[in-house]
Amino acid sequence: MARRSSTFDSVGEYIADRRRSAELTLRQLAELTGVSNPYLSQIERGLRRPSAEVLQQLAKALRVSAESLYVRAGILDPEDHPTSTVETAVLADGSLSERHKQVLLDVYRSFVAEDAASLPDPAPEPARDTSAG
Repeated sequence: MARRSSTFDSVGEYIADRRRSAELTLRQLAELTGVSNPYLSQIERGLRRPSAEVLQQLAKALRVSAESLYVRAGILDPEDHPTSTVETAVLADGSLSERHKQVLLDVYRSFVAEDAASLPDPAPEPARDTSAG
């Protein structure tokens, strides 16, 4: 029997958890994503490695960021693509409509970008005198 990767167990467990939180059956999620029911079951159990395209479809259906699934699946480096807890919370909130989620995320991202743009550039290091003297 082939050994399962803990990375894939993690993404599969996360997908299963998000699916249950969204109160979707495996069959409903399969229909929303266009992924077969058996294949989706294997992903959730960590038996199959989902492609980036499948992860993107799942992210959209589960209202989570595709990047967070890519990081969990080992496709992206978590240090290069940190996930925002604010974005995750907004996307996970079932009381918000899709339109409201998008508006909140747009406002949040504009504030983050504005703050990043207002940070001063790091000062260059002073030149070191290498002459003997």
